[in-house]
Amino acid sequence: MAFNKTSRRLRIKQGIRRKISGTDSRPRLSVFKSNTGIYAQLIDDLKGLTLAQASSKELGAKANTNLGVSKEVGKKLAERAVANGVSVVVFDRNGYLYHGNVKALAEGAREGGLKF
Repeated sequence: MAFNKTSRRLRIKQGIRRKISGTDSRPRLSVFKSNTGIYAQLIDDLKGLTLAQASSKELGAKANTNLGVSKEVGKKLAERAVANGVSVVVFDRNGYLYHGNVKALAEGAREGGLKF
């Protein structure tokens, strides 16, 4: 079996998801990156509901998301979460390393009022 970046990230993702789960009082903040954008959701795993979401696409970013856009996505998600009564979350980096855009999104969410 050949190992590449995708299979490595999926193994890491599965290990992380075994350990964390979102609840109604403390939903899971899940991050997804692509080549053209960054996306974040607050998920209640027990009910299977998405409580809030934000993406770089809705902020008008065209391509190649930079750190500033990622931080704005985090702030927008935090704003929507606080409006829904959520202030504490579990951070799910989804197998990505905690640096760059993922770290910027987390810092933006913290600045917006979320605690994790």
